Order: sequence, then structure tokens, then C-alpha cells
Amino acid sequence: MTTNKVLYLLLVLFVAVLSAFGGVLAGGVVAYRYFQNQDRQAALVTSPNSQTTAAVQTVPPLLVSNTDIQTNITQAVIKVRPAVVTVVGTIPGRETFFGYTGDQRVSGSGVIISADGYAVTNNHVIADSTSVKVLLADGTELPAAVIGADPYADLAVLKLEGTVQSYASLGNSENLQPGETVIAIGSPLGEFVNTVTVGVVSATGRMIETDNSFQIENLIQTDAAINSGNSGGPLVNLAGEVIGINTLVVRGNNTGSAPAEGLGFAVPTSVVQVVAGQIIEQGFFSRPYLGIRWQVISPDLASAYDLPVEWGAYVSEIVPGGPADQGGIRVGDIITRIGSADIGENKSFLNALFANQPAETVEIVVVRNGNPESLTVTLGESTQP
Repeated sequence: MTTNKVLYLLLVLFVAVLSAFGGVLAGGVVAYRYFQNQDRQAALVTSPNSQTTAAVQTVPPLLVSNTDIQTNITQAVIKVRPAVVTVVGTIPGRETFFGYTGDQRVSGSGVIISADGYAVTNNHVIADSTSVKVLLADGTELPAAVIGADPYADLAVLKLEGTVQSYASLGNSENLQPGETVIAIGSPLGEFVNTVTVGVVSATGRMIETDNSFQIENLIQTDAAINSGNSGGPLVNLAGEVIGINTLVVRGNNTGSAPAEGLGFAVPTSVVQVVAGQIIEQGFFSRPYLGIRWQVISPDLASAYDLPVEWGAYVSEIVPGGPADQGGIRVGDIITRIGSADIGENKSFLNALFANQPAETVEIVVVRNGNPESLTVTLGESTQP
């Protein structure tokens, strides 16, 4: 072997050894740099004097969006809310066995419906009050006069004494559909002024019997929260129109069932327009007048006293010279029909009577001595039956 070949072989071996050694060396360098980097990061966290520590611990400022989100609900509230008022009445005190009770303060809600300052509320909000005032949405206090009321529809009209800046428009309640979004605005408990709650129309055409034996018909049922003090406030659609006047809440029934929630009811504007319009025009709402005192007959009462009919109105007293007296109705008669309306489970005596107009001549069917008789009566005009 020549000298050149020996030198070539030695060079190849040297390169191979150097390559192997270089790989290990490179790995060592990488490992060294990795652990060195870990030590530096630990130093950044643990060293309180490091300038880099402040940069790591600095929290960037939170960004707050100024996006103006307007929805149909907020737009409707903006439109109607300035016309919603808190109604405050004073019932004078009286002498009792335990002494003088002192004046009583009652409150509810209402809504201004005209530029002239007429407002609508519930009759039960102002009943028995000798003085009434309202609080506007901006806190202004104005005295108000009760123009007239209808206890059967539970509506009353107030006239505000002063200048009003806003009033609400009445919408068509006949167009309401179950599931439609509605808004209730009022002053629950008389303290939380102009509270807004939202729900849906749960049903239309509901009927509830009141304490005066009258069945309020065609009510709007809603699950929008209605609390004490909301009475008389508006129920509003998404167009910002009043489509009802909130009037009552049902919490349960007489059968001992569990308390219910979300059962609120409102008088539809189809009724509000008729009642309020007539009160504003003539100072009262006209109801047909018959001139009797009566007792409701139901199946239980009929069974207990062996009466010839299950439903009707037993005539216990007749006003002398009144429409019933002139039409031949007698004490002891049982009225079973007025005009075309039969008195029954779904139609009370008052509802059958109020389906007619004052001064209208109607046929009235009575059961006398067990036999039906048809009489012709010309109805009178009054706020009492």
C-alpha cells in the first residue's frame, strides 16, 4: 500500500469519528440551550427585580363596546313609557269600634291616551277615593279628576289637570295572535315606577267572573309579569301601541290547587275604546237598566231548592215604575233569557242584559209557576242593572 492510500484511509476514519462526535456535541448544545431557556423563564417569574417581570405581569386594558343595540321592544318602550302614569288615590278614614282608621293611600297605574290629558286606569284603582293624583314618568305630580267609570269592565277615565307632553296610541286588539310578544308597563307596589316586563299573548277571548256576578269577556291572557300596582297600566304590542289595560292576575282557584304563575289578564282596547270614548263624550258609560234585585241560580242551588231550571236569575225585588215593573215581571219569576241570549254557565244575567242597548225593546223569557212566559220590556238607561 502506498503512502497516499494510507493517508486517505486515515482521513476517512477521522471524518467518520468527527461526524459521530459532532452529532453528540450538537445534541448537547441543543439540550444546553433548552435548559438555559427554562432557567431564564423561571427567573422571569420569580425575580421581583427583573425589568422583564413587569412586562409579563402587565394586564392590557379591557375594551368596552359602545354598540347601540335597539330592538323592537326597546323602541316600543321608548314610545309608550312617557305616557304611563302612577295613579294615587286617597280613601278617607272612618270611625270603627276601635277608633278612627285614618286615611288610606291606594295606588295603581294608568296611561294617557289623548293630548287633552285624558288617561285610562282600572275602576278598582280609584274606587272609593275622594281625591286622585298622578305621577308622570318624569316625576311631575298632577292632580286628576275622575270623569267616569264602569265597574263591570273595570275601567275608569281620569282628566289630568295640567299640560301633558306625551300620550299613547290605541292599537287594534282584534289582530292579536297567541304567541305574539307584548310588554306590560306599570308601577308595581306603587314604588317601582314604570317597570317594564315582557311576555307573550297566552290566549285571547278569555272570560273571568268578577265579584259583582259579571263575567268580563274577551280578556287578553298574558304571561308578562303583572303585580299589585300594575293594575290600570298598558299592555303594549311591538309597534308601540296600547292593545289592553292590565286588570287582574289569577294565582289559583278555589279547589286548593297549587298556586299558578304567569296568569295575567288585560281588558282589550276594543272594549276600552267604547267605554272610555263614551265616558269622555258624556261623562258616564251607559248600561241598560232593568230595575230588579236578583239571585243567581246555579245547578247546586236549583237542586237544593227543587227549582224548575238550573240556570237563571231569581227576581227577589222590583223597583216600582221601573222597566221590569212596566213590562210585567213579578217577584218570584226566574229570568232565563234576555233578547237572544240564554242565561247559562257561560252567560250570566248581567252579560245577557248588557248585550242589549238602553231604550231597546227586548223579549224577556221568565219561568213563572213552573211555566215559561215571554214578556216584552223596554230597557232603561243607568250605570246599574
